[in-house]
Order: sequence, then structure tokens, then C-alpha cells
Amino acid sequence: MALFGPNSRAADGPSPAAADEANTIEEVVVTGIRASVEQSLDAKRNTTSVVDVISAEDIGKMPDKNVADSLTRIPGVTTSSASANEGGFDENDRVSMRGTNPSLTQTLVNGHGIAAGDWFVLNQVQQVGRSVSYTLLPSELVSKVVVHKSSEASLVEGGVAGSVDIITRKPLDFGKPLTLQASAGAVYADLPSKTDPQFSALANWKNDAGNFGVLLQGFYEARHLRRDGVEILGYEQFAPNSSVVASNPDLANVYYPKDIGAAYFTQKRERKGGLVDIEFKPTDELRFDLSGFFSKLDAANYNRNYLEWLTSFVNLGNGQGPDPGYVVKNNTLVSATFSCVQTAPCKTGIPATATTAAKGPTLYGVYDQISRPDESATAGFINLDGEWRATDSLSFFAQGGTSKGDGKTPTQDVSETNPGSGTGAGYLLHGVGSAPDFNLGLENNTTPFPNGTPVTFGWIFGAQNVDVQDKESWGKLDSDYKIDSGAWTDLKFGVRYQTHQRSSNNALAQGPAGDGSSTSHYPSTFSTYPSNFNSFGGSIPNNIWYWTPEQLAAYDGPGFVNRDPLEREYYQYLFDLKEKDYAGYVQAVFKGERWAADIGVRYVKTKEHVVTYTQVSANTPGAITTSAFGPFIGIPVDHTYNDVLPSANFKFDVTHELVARLAASKTMTRPDYSALAGFTDLSPPAVAGGVGSGSGGNPDLNPIRSNNYDAGLEWYFAKRSVLSASLFYMDLRNYIGFGSDTKTYLTFSSAVPQGANVPYLLTVPVNAQGRVRGAEFAYQQALTDFFGVSANYTYADGKQTSLVTNGDNRLVGTSKNTYNLSGYFENHNFSARVTYTYRSAFFSGLDRNSAFSQDGIGSLAASLQYALNDMISFSLDGENLNKPTLRYYALNKDQPRAFYKNGAQYYLTVRAKF
Repeated sequence: MALFGPNSRAADGPSPAAADEANTIEEVVVTGIRASVEQSLDAKRNTTSVVDVISAEDIGKMPDKNVADSLTRIPGVTTSSASANEGGFDENDRVSMRGTNPSLTQTLVNGHGIAAGDWFVLNQVQQVGRSVSYTLLPSELVSKVVVHKSSEASLVEGGVAGSVDIITRKPLDFGKPLTLQASAGAVYADLPSKTDPQFSALANWKNDAGNFGVLLQGFYEARHLRRDGVEILGYEQFAPNSSVVASNPDLANVYYPKDIGAAYFTQKRERKGGLVDIEFKPTDELRFDLSGFFSKLDAANYNRNYLEWLTSFVNLGNGQGPDPGYVVKNNTLVSATFSCVQTAPCKTGIPATATTAAKGPTLYGVYDQISRPDESATAGFINLDGEWRATDSLSFFAQGGTSKGDGKTPTQDVSETNPGSGTGAGYLLHGVGSAPDFNLGLENNTTPFPNGTPVTFGWIFGAQNVDVQDKESWGKLDSDYKIDSGAWTDLKFGVRYQTHQRSSNNALAQGPAGDGSSTSHYPSTFSTYPSNFNSFGGSIPNNIWYWTPEQLAAYDGPGFVNRDPLEREYYQYLFDLKEKDYAGYVQAVFKGERWAADIGVRYVKTKEHVVTYTQVSANTPGAITTSAFGPFIGIPVDHTYNDVLPSANFKFDVTHELVARLAASKTMTRPDYSALAGFTDLSPPAVAGGVGSGSGGNPDLNPIRSNNYDAGLEWYFAKRSVLSASLFYMDLRNYIGFGSDTKTYLTFSSAVPQGANVPYLLTVPVNAQGRVRGAEFAYQQALTDFFGVSANYTYADGKQTSLVTNGDNRLVGTSKNTYNLSGYFENHNFSARVTYTYRSAFFSGLDRNSAFSQDGIGSLAASLQYALNDMISFSLDGENLNKPTLRYYALNKDQPRAFYKNGAQYYLTVRAKF
């Protein structure tokens, strides 16, 4: 396996053959943990910029179980097991760097982007980011992973914090004419108590001349997941002018939980796909490489959430208030009882009068059952590379390709019922130490027919026909001209063009039809939550009933729901964004006796076309009037942005063992898709000349830009050993925060029936300022020929420094403390590795208009491998061996948001190579 420096196929720069001596890494072969460690340190030491490399050789034999897990061994890199704010699962999914959120870290494959979808519906149509899901990128494909912490002019723009480049295997990298590798195994997940198969295979052939080769890889991996959870779905405040506050003035502006529920989530994930690579080198000066990749994650899932429905019966203080004896702590109502006696209106309801309609008993609970039988995500690309060494001094590298991904939710089968009719309710919050206590009085939650009476019908909701398409195409030409004029060794220059589109065009929202709203339509049989469902130390309803996915599919069958594509079209699920990006760069490379440097500048032009959707009156020109949700329209907005991105890197060999580095650069990332193109809700002013209100996305956002600075020392004090320390600072300009902005919309309303351009004060994402400063420390040492240890620690202090609301200046994604500890043993036949990773609390953003923060989390993993001979080996891997509890909170730890457990996973695999 050949290793390449940062200006390789992995970079938007010249070919590996043309790379300067300072950035060329000698070809070596990896056969185990020790050699992989040595190879990675060599790669880090020899590059001019700030780079870390993880390498592996055997199929599926990354230093950790998957690529995201491997990256936690690098200081400054953090991972999360959720793509947004849906709560974490049992597999690392997103990667971020240096105290920022995943959208500010760019993920590349072989130096180009990859379009990808998300499997979860809310991440498809609401929280739509730019980060890539690593669940679509199996480790079996990987030759190495290159992490760029400092920028170069030759690197593709798009990562404010840095970039991760996943390099796949190439046919001519293999030593033998014919290589066959395969693995077969099983994964056991202890919480669902399920065992599933996992397979992968590789076939590589190259001719005797070693100038033509074909690589084929395929994979199939199935896994069952179960996640037990207790959730608090946001917080809201008692309105100062409400009836409850009138009788309890101390509750004015006090927070209380919207909903508290026991959430039981199950899923089966099936990942399948493969890679084809054809490499041809007709002469020593010319090389072509054609590659194609496809990965699909089928992610059928079922979520049940049995909730106390405070947002309905408290209603901002306009409904029922708490009984005397309630407790307020840190401006949060942490303990409350809501009694309902037999003769009270909450139990009996209120009869109709001459001026008001009848009102039934108070509904204290809501129970959502949501089956998504065919959710999926895909990612794929086709790419052609070409290298030509025109002369001894001049070489060219060309790349062109296209990528497509989809996130699909064709169907959601849903039931919403209202348990707890007239029963009263109560709760007690315990912070993040344990889950809250909650109850719906004496409601029998073990059957949908308590006391022989069907539970109250609520609604049938749910997005349908969701297909969010992600498309990207690119072309570039890079050149390297060897100067060889003293210290100036190379001049690199190139151009690149890219288009990107993300769109959702056909989504709808179902509703009940016919007998769909009748309790006589309920299924007659039911199941219950597992007896070992985790309560996380709280007192919660148990043995909760539910209908199976098959029963829900029949319940939402033809005639019982309305899924008409015109009548049920839902503007809040629609958006469209197109970008055209033009880039050019020039970079000079220098090398002295004990030093190396590069300096360059990259120019980037972004042409952006965004269509956001909003509701309007029926007489608005161009309005779509066929939806039952009211008339709506798509509003196009176009912008062009220009960025000049200078960069410089300097490396100095203080001694043979000690290396010093300095780096400075300006970087940029384009805003998240939902921040730009999210739907807008408008409330027109009551009178002409007034100012309306609303909320939504903001198509006028500027790209996020940052001035980055690095300084570090690396001491390579022994073989396979290093001790390093570095400082970093990121000055974030146009960081995406939350605030308000005034925008003008053509409005037809009762106040302006003839139409007028009306100003609206909107709550939207806005460009703000921020900064991250921190330090990274790493230690790695081969203690003996067989034992080794590694450790890293990152300190990050991130703050939003302008447009701070409610005093909360946290940056999304900043964990103040992150560390990783690892130890290994390896001899000729046996190897073992154990790793512990910890990430402290961080702010994840807003969910249901409430803060969503994850508390500190640590996970333990271990691996055992035994090589029977040179052809057959066995491995046993364990993930999440400590069975961590994921804890989330809102503004502070007196406001818990969620508690989750996913259990542990065990992988047994046999590998063969010929």
C-alpha cells in the first residue's frame, strides 16, 4: 500500500508523482497495529502542514471498528452518534474538529466531495446540515484517512475547522497480481438480543506488467438496534398575563416541560454496496483511475413515545395550574401535581352554551406510535482521475466526477391517541442525575382499552413521500511546476468547478379519512414494552401497550388516511438550493536544510440559488392553492459571494527528533441547507403600515469564514513514539447563530387587500461572530516490541461573541474537554487493543425551540485478533462495553431533555486472504 502526502489524490493539488520531496511519504506495507502506528507517525512527521493520518491494510482492519471511531484517536477530533438533535445511537455518525459542529468539518473521498442522504425524516426536511453520515462509509473500503487541520491553497475549500479525506484502495497498490480477501461474521446487540450477519469481500487483479488493474469490493452488514429513552420534548414558559400567573405570580416566565415521555425505539439497519476501481498506467508518465462507489442504508424503524402532555393542558398558563406545593428551582418548575377530582370540569367536561362549544375532559396524555418501514439513505459517486508528467519539471492532475445521495421516507404509519382523559398528572425532575418521575394519575397504560373503553383518538399525522436529493458534480485541473531554484522547489496552480444541489420537492403530510378517526377501527390485539425497559432511575409508566408495525400499516391503510399528493402537499417539507462554485489557486513550496514551507492563495466564487416556501393568501400571484394546509409559494433568492483564502505552513526540524510547526490560513464553509432554505411562517400585521412577524430560514446568510492559527511541537523520541503539543485559534466570522432580521414580502391580506410589500421582523438564523481557542496534547509510545500506549487530550474554549441571546454564548459543538486512552499488545499471531474515549458536555443547537445539550459521555471499546496462519484470522470486537447512558439537557442541568441507552455490541469475524 502506497502512502501519499497531503498534496496527493487526497488533495485538490498535483499528483502524488509530482509531489515535492517534503510531502512525499515512502512506500511501506502495513501488517498490524505496530506497523500501522509507525506508518501514521511517518506521514504526520514528513508533511509541511498540520496533518494526521490513520492507516490500515487488511480488509476491515482499521485501527478501530469504523472510520469515525478511528478518528477519535486523533487530538482535536470529536465524534457524535447523532446527525442532529434526534438523540444518540450506538454508532458514531458525525465527525467534527476543534470545538465546532460537524457542518464545519469537510468530509472528502479521494479528494472530492460525496453527496449523501440522511435516514431520519426530521434530518431530511428540518435540520438539514452539510455534514456526511459515516454510517454510509464502511471501513472495509479504507486504505487510509488523512485529517487536515491546517489549510493549503491546493485543498478544496469547505471546511472551516479542517477536512477529513478518506482514501480508498487502488488496484496497482497491491503487491500481488491476484488478491482475494473476504470476511464473514456476526454482530450481537445485547439490548435487542439480536444477532445479525456481516459480510465483505475484495478481489483485486493486476497484469504482469503492473500497469493495469481492477479492484472489486462488496459489503453487506445488518444490525438490530434498540434504544430505551425518557424524553422531555422541550420547555416553555408561563406567560406573565396568563390566568395561572394571576393566581401564582411567582410562576411568571418560569419554565416547565412541554412533554415528558417514555420512548421505545427499535430499528434494523442494513448497509450494502460496493466499490469498483479500474487503474491504467500506459506509460511511466501517464495514469488513469476510474472509480465508482455506492452505499445504501436501509433503516426501517419504529418509535413509540408515551407522554405527559403538559404543553396542552398547561397551555402557557392559560390552562390548568399546578397544585399548591409545587417547586421552582433555577427558574424551572421541577415538581408539580395537577389534580383532577371527580366533579371538576377537567373530569366532566364543560357543556355547550349559547356562545361556546362543549368541551370534553382534559387530556393529560398523548401517545405517538410512528413506524417508518422503508426509510433509507444512499451515497454514491463516479470519478475519473488522470495524471500526466509532461516533462521532468511539469506535471498535471485532472479529476472529474459526479455524486448523488438520497434520504427517503416514503411512508410513516402513525397513531396518535390521548390516554389520561380526566385522570390528572404530575412529575418530578431530577436534573441529569436520573430520569424524571411522571404519571397520568391512575391511568391504565398497559392496554388501549382501559376499563373496557378505547383510549381517546387523537390524530393521524406524518410526512410521506419524502425524497431529499443531494447531487454534486466537479471538475478540476492541477499543475505542479518544479522550480528547483534554491529553497523554492515547486509552484503549484490549478482551477476547479463544482455544482451542488439539495432539494425536497414532493413531500406531503397525511391525515385521517373515512373511519380512520373512529375508535372502532383500532386493532384488537396489542403488545407491551419490554419488561426490562430502562427507567434510568425515574418512576415512569411501565408495560406500556403498543401496536405492531404491521397493525399500524393496516390502521393507516387505504380509505383510512388521506395521502393525496396535491391536497396533502406540505410546504414546510419543501426546499431547493443550487450552488455553482468556481475556484483557482496558486501555491509556492519551499524547502531548506532543516525546514519546509508553503504559501498560497485560493480564490473562490459561490453562486447561490435558494427557494424557500411560505404560506400566502390565495390571491397572491403564483400561489399554489391546491393544498389543504392553505396557499403557499416558493420564493427564489440569488446571491454571489467571493472569497480570497490565503494560507501558509512552516515546519522546522529543531533537532532530528524535535519538529516545530506554524500555520495560518483563512477558511470558509457555506451555511447549512436548512439555515438557508428552511420554510418561513409569516403573520401579517393587523393594520396597513404595520410590521409583521414570523420565523424561518434565511437565504441571505453569508458563508462562514474563519482566520485560523496553529503552533505546535512534536518530539519523536523513539520508534513508534511521539509527544506533541499544539495551540490553535479560530476567529469565526459570519458564524451562524440565532437572532432576528427584517425582511420584506409581497403580502395580500385584509389589511392590504390590493397587495403591498410589507416588512416582517423574523426570528431566523443570522450571521454572528465567534471564536474557538484551545490546545491539543498527544502521547504515543511503544513500551516494548509488543506493548504500546497512546493518549490524547484536547481543550477547546468556544464562544459566540456577538448577537448573544438570553446570555447563552455557547458555540454549537464545543466540548471543553476531550480525551482518548488506548493500549495495545501484538505479536506474530495475537493482538489486543482497548480504548476509552470521553467527550465533555456540549451545546447541540435548538430542538423544538428549546436548547439541546449533551452531557459528558465516555465509551469503552476492545478488540482481540488471532491469526491462525497467513491466510486465516479471527477477531472479536466490542463496542460500548460500558453501556453508557446518553444524557441531554436544555439551558442548564436542572432542565433535563433526554436519557438514552443503546447497550453494547459484539462482533465476531473470520477473515481470509489468498
